[in-house]
Amino acid sequence: MNVLLWHVHGSWTDAFVRGRHRYLLPTLPEGGPWGGGRCGRDWQATEEIAPERLADTDVDVVVLQRTEELELVRRWLGREPGRDVPAVFVEHNTPKGTPHPLADRDDVLVAHVTHFNEWMWDNGRATTTVVEHGIVEPSARYSGELARAAVVTNEPVRRWRVTGTDLLSRFAGEAPLDVFGMGLDGLGDALGTDRLTCHGDLPHDRLHPELARRRAYLHVPRWTSLGLSLIEAMQIGMPVVCLAATEAVEAVPPGAGVLSTRLDVLATGLRELMAEPELAVRMGEEARQYALRRFGLDRFLADWDRVLAAVRDRSAEALVG
Repeated sequence: MNVLLWHVHGSWTDAFVRGRHRYLLPTLPEGGPWGGGRCGRDWQATEEIAPERLADTDVDVVVLQRTEELELVRRWLGREPGRDVPAVFVEHNTPKGTPHPLADRDDVLVAHVTHFNEWMWDNGRATTTVVEHGIVEPSARYSGELARAAVVTNEPVRRWRVTGTDLLSRFAGEAPLDVFGMGLDGLGDALGTDRLTCHGDLPHDRLHPELARRRAYLHVPRWTSLGLSLIEAMQIGMPVVCLAATEAVEAVPPGAGVLSTRLDVLATGLRELMAEPELAVRMGEEARQYALRRFGLDRFLADWDRVLAAVRDRSAEALVG
């Protein structure tokens, strides 16, 4: 199939475009959120395409991820998504207390990335499905020689309670924290601790080896979809200390680390992992094997093949009717 989509979430797109289809990425001279193309990625099955070419291009399915893309499809393809061209909307986010933006439509399938999100959103009339995450397996392997905890988070000062940033000072008392991600300026001052080191936003080929050297991975967002960095850490072989919120209770099995709603239990678990490297290795291996089975690339791509075929065939029947 020819699949039109925008590069919105790097790790998700990196997995999605490794399927067996031809993936069309809109490209504008100025780039930006609506025309970034590959954004410099080496994705063999993708083709950057100028918007003016889309009206004359065979597009079998449109994969939407932002509501603004509905209007871009109308303008650039001259077709109504869901009616004139098959469309699926990938909902990456947890709900914000309002109905889903597509809740009043029944012609665009809404694909949630977690089961928690599917039943927490008010989906209205929309038909929904769930395609759980899958990732490209990191090449780095756990060593855990540094008795420190790794955290991956974006804009933790601005997002604060959503990302559980306020909780980090509690855990910094149990282990030094190494924080990776975007928008980390002022984090140490905001938390009032010097047991936290910010390393910035590293590309995966640098990030994953750095994570692998840390003893454990700390994951404390309160209200978020399942972070791909958590899955990446588990596939690397890191034991995790994880707040039992949203989809985390499904993603972290017993024996893969410490999962709890109790901060004292999590803090104790982090302290024990720092003190017991052999325990960390055993838990990390359990985390790795589970994450490979549940969040492997082959399963992810097979699930998306089924969804794309179903969306294409349902829309074709509707058009014929």
